[in-house]
Amino acid sequence: MVATDFDAEREYDDEQFSAQSVFRSDRMKVVLGYFEPGQFIPVHAPDSDVAITVRKGRGVVRDGDDEHTVEPGDVVVVPAGEDRGVKADADRRLEATLVTAPPPTDAEHDPVREGLKRGEFDPRGGD
Repeated sequence: MVATDFDAEREYDDEQFSAQSVFRSDRMKVVLGYFEPGQFIPVHAPDSDVAITVRKGRGVVRDGDDEHTVEPGDVVVVPAGEDRGVKADADRRLEATLVTAPPPTDAEHDPVREGLKRGEFDPRGGD
């Protein structure tokens, strides 16, 4: 069993969002995401489902062409193959649990790395 909490795992990074991995198997990955104001996970579309539960702060979650405003207690599920991304509001931190099943491959995270490198929420030009 894995047992932890947001306080024990909390780690912010001034440069980009921080993802603290708390569990990974062949079937599922669980991370706690910590976002400084305005930080984001760039839009990408891996072949995995994701469930995002917001614990603290406000932001938006991209689901296909839609953006959903999220706040504490909200749960957003984006199916495999759909565009997705997470962005904290410009004026406050965001903390969330992200559960992906199955875990995305390294290659599926290329758009994430590219978006972070270029500072673009949607590295494909949909910003």
